[in-house]
Amino acid sequence: MRVATVITRMQAGAGVVALRGALALDPQRYQVTFVAGSGDRLLDEARAAGLEVLLEPALRSPIAPHQDLLALHRLTRLFVRRGFDVVHTHSSKAGALGRVAAHRAGVPRIVHTFHGFPFHEFQSAPRREAYVRIERRVGRFTDVALCVGTAVSVEAVRRGLVGPERVRTIAIPVPVGATTVTPQTRAHARRALGLTGAGPVVGAVGRLSYQKAPEDFVAALLALHRPDVTGVWIGGGELAHRMQELARDAMPRARIVLAGERGDVPELLPAFDVFALPSRYEGLPVAICEAMVCGVPVVATAVNSVPDVVCPGESGLLVPPERPDLFARAVAHLLDRPADAARMAKAARARIDDRFSEHALGETLAAAYSDGAPWTTPHDAPSRPVGRHAVFQ
Repeated sequence: MRVATVITRMQAGAGVVALRGALALDPQRYQVTFVAGSGDRLLDEARAAGLEVLLEPALRSPIAPHQDLLALHRLTRLFVRRGFDVVHTHSSKAGALGRVAAHRAGVPRIVHTFHGFPFHEFQSAPRREAYVRIERRVGRFTDVALCVGTAVSVEAVRRGLVGPERVRTIAIPVPVGATTVTPQTRAHARRALGLTGAGPVVGAVGRLSYQKAPEDFVAALLALHRPDVTGVWIGGGELAHRMQELARDAMPRARIVLAGERGDVPELLPAFDVFALPSRYEGLPVAICEAMVCGVPVVATAVNSVPDVVCPGESGLLVPPERPDLFARAVAHLLDRPADAARMAKAARARIDDRFSEHALGETLAAAYSDGAPWTTPHDAPSRPVGRHAVFQ
């Protein structure tokens, strides 16, 4: 079965889920091709695993009518020329353009993963409603919608983005044998991050973007009034320069280390005494689940599917978004009460069960791609006539 996995940016949580899902499929039954607008080390990992990778530079996150039409045109041509049996899209831009292109190309099976939504409460109402209308339109020819977390599934059903019978809830795939917190792994991780001293470390992993609210991370560290605490943010993004300025201005009241993009995040998580992610909106972040498996207590914002795993007072602490003052209080609570933090960390590890395995995701993808129907080959040729065009040179 030939599968085209289409994603705007092959990076961060969406890229991790897409790649781990593809690698969980039986290579004797599925031939996966990644089509991405851009990416980082995850593209190299996909190639190293023997997966085909195609880049389409016109596929970009910002709205750009000319580039969007070009990407739609090229994706349609590619899907027709290659005769894919399934097109599986991830992320908002690739989800919209990829599903339209697959529909126009006559692809038999169209699957989309909602990692979150392009609309959220921090947008203007007209823009939010426009995004909802787009999702509803492309949802008409989406055979299966895989939603990362219960809250994402509920929102998709409530807003009528896809027929309820086509919605499936999935979890983040967390590899088995993850690094856990021990004195040895903590010391090793802190050396790898270049951290010195014995003070507490509060860390976050995510893109330096508006969604993740890294400026609230800095504000919360300042509100702690604890110069012995070091804040670490792992990840890059469009706000990197702004964050460097904020980190510099915070000294000496708060020490903040911007570690940039790293390919060894699971091995670095034991460096943290508290994992803290102040996102404005989310799906279900991979980094939170990995921190919980690692045994690091979590403070996060009460958005979207985060409460699937972070149950307030049981497996972590939740605060409202854009409230760095409350975020600081929650972080201080865990730092000052190690027994309480250890209890929550233990409960958090127990919540990441078999649903979060790569095997479970592989089985879900296999079912979504076939819907239980027998798969036959050769692939039926599309009825829509298409002219010649060079794609993905």
